[in-house]
Amino acid sequence: MSTNNTKGAALITGASTGIGATYADRLAKRGYDLILVARDEARLNALADRLRAETGVKVEIIKADLTDKAALLKLEDRLATDTGIAALVNNAGVAGANDFVATDPDAFEKMIQLNVTAVTRLAAAAARNFIPRNKGAIVNLASVVGLAPELGMPVYGATKAFVTYLTQGLRVQFGDSAVRLQAVLPGATRTEIWERSGQDVNSLDPNMVMGVDDMVDAALAGFDQGELVTIPSLPDAADWDGALAAKAKLYPNLSRNEPAARLRKA
Repeated sequence: MSTNNTKGAALITGASTGIGATYADRLAKRGYDLILVARDEARLNALADRLRAETGVKVEIIKADLTDKAALLKLEDRLATDTGIAALVNNAGVAGANDFVATDPDAFEKMIQLNVTAVTRLAAAAARNFIPRNKGAIVNLASVVGLAPELGMPVYGATKAFVTYLTQGLRVQFGDSAVRLQAVLPGATRTEIWERSGQDVNSLDPNMVMGVDDMVDAALAGFDQGELVTIPSLPDAADWDGALAAKAKLYPNLSRNEPAARLRKA
């Protein structure tokens, strides 16, 4: 780590472009050393060189495809054992594959491997590092698509709903631990993920598309305010609290010893 660094290192997946690269910029400016993970080594090197020059922090790059089990296990081991790591930004992911009938199931499997399996395993590795030390942060990038099946992205949305649920469930399981958890649920964000998924972000209503700098800055503001779930474009956090309260009203009747009257045989 840098000689003047007291925060430790942030490990960021999907760090070569877009949201991950912007997190790298912001966390370096906050004084974190960086471990940047992605498949594009050339872009990682260019980003690392810039951030070293601008901020003076230490930047390590790891070229890895997180759908490759050997690469994932190697990164897991690093996350679980390196006590210099203070934060995980679980950002790597893939979108697209919206047509459930026409899409090759292999594309769905790869999406699930990256958006669900890798996220889960890396969060578990970070927890094995952070929980015993009662310090650290795990930030998981989800999406508002995970809240809205009506948007017609059944597999992608399901993977992102999983990420939100995982983060909320870990907060319950970790109880009073000082380890920080956050799920970030962006709406449409102007990054290369659109092009890679075969979609044109410019076809969307521009009022719905947020710049990546604004999105990450808002996510970090939510983290600073202690939010477990941050929706960067949501004006009133009380609306999210109201949705949670409405859902909680279901709990007493979700598991009972007899069927509801409306479902009993006449």
